[in-house]
Amino acid sequence: MNQSFLVKSLLAVAISLPAFTVVRSAPPPAANLLLPGGADKWELVWSDDFDYPDAELNKRWDSQNGPNKHILCSRWRENAVVANGTLKLVNKKENRGGQEWTSGSISTKDQFLYGYYECRYKYAAAQGTNNSFWLMGKAVPPNGKRFEIDINEGHYPNEIATNIHNWTDITQVNGKNTHPSASKGFSFGVRPDCKIQLEIPVTTRKIRFTSTHGNHFHLGEFRIYNVNPAGYPDPFSPTADTDVKGLVNFARDPKTTITVSGFHTSQKPDSFKRLVDGKPNSTWISQKEGDKWIEFTFDSPKTVGCIQFLNGYLSKGEYAGLISNYKVQYHNGKDWVDMSVFDLVNGTANFAKEFHTYGLEWTPEELVFYFDGKELRREKNEFSYGPTPILLSLAIIPWAGSITDAIDGTAMEVDYVRVYKRKDAPGGPATSPAK
Repeated sequence: MNQSFLVKSLLAVAISLPAFTVVRSAPPPAANLLLPGGADKWELVWSDDFDYPDAELNKRWDSQNGPNKHILCSRWRENAVVANGTLKLVNKKENRGGQEWTSGSISTKDQFLYGYYECRYKYAAAQGTNNSFWLMGKAVPPNGKRFEIDINEGHYPNEIATNIHNWTDITQVNGKNTHPSASKGFSFGVRPDCKIQLEIPVTTRKIRFTSTHGNHFHLGEFRIYNVNPAGYPDPFSPTADTDVKGLVNFARDPKTTITVSGFHTSQKPDSFKRLVDGKPNSTWISQKEGDKWIEFTFDSPKTVGCIQFLNGYLSKGEYAGLISNYKVQYHNGKDWVDMSVFDLVNGTANFAKEFHTYGLEWTPEELVFYFDGKELRREKNEFSYGPTPILLSLAIIPWAGSITDAIDGTAMEVDYVRVYKRKDAPGGPATSPAK
């Protein structure tokens, strides 16, 4: 998640309210196991399929019961409901714990170490929700750090966010605590209004958009915003830069240099200035096959909190010419680093409609993230070496979209959680959860 351990795991005395019951049919059976390297290499050592009465949840899981300082909801046991073979973490618009919304967050009583972790779930069907399957160590392991691994922080409808946090090496920057972290997001499906709200802001002198999309694409009004506590505007707004107090659009700064590669020779050399003309209905057209990119270079380092752009062009009330793939990257002084990756060909569109699986293979050497059995991201394990519980959490957060009454009654619905050990792992396949 975005803030310190207190954000997710602050506990308080529970306040009793009537249980909220969700009546849903059981989900369809999971697809054949798609474990890394093949199912024959793994043995299941822990699982929960939520096929029991609601009261039995307490035998294996602890629930947060209290408010949170850095998200918009308190979280309670009553919002974690087991019914009809699934767990529902339910959002409710109600004042409790000093906050205007409530939701649910639970963690396993057992702790675990290396292996393959998988959860099959649906997102809550509303913007502004954070649908999380994650790990967080309770202590500093030998030769390691106090760590957090977000296997997925899902944002409706089509975003996956994977994060690795080091909570030991906290420092202060401009009077605020910060910590080393590595985040990478993925978007699936296609939509005209693209908004990348960064959980962890980046400070950089360069932002780049790249694509290998077909023969040409249409790209409208590209905005690069500062970190703004008041939030960010609707990408479609014709007055976006002034809609919200405190906004600074670095893309339109006269000192920002814009360079492009991949436009047709018949276009005027400065046609790309339509990207930052403040008119959402004007588009810049790329008409060259192969790699294409647009690069924004600032006169000095800027801290970026949100990037927006319009995908395609408006025709008879509908958007056409939509981009099928792109990357948005920042430069860290040495390399280009992915901030958001979109690939329509290999993705699906709405993770609140159907169950999907989110997985992590965790070894002393590597962290490998999976979506529906396909590898998304691979990183060297540099400090995540100690036992941890498994956490399932739903949160209401402004960086995941607009906060509206549409959130009320939505739920993150979990089919199962499973932990596997490699049969050839030290200690054998029957290694029990770490205590």
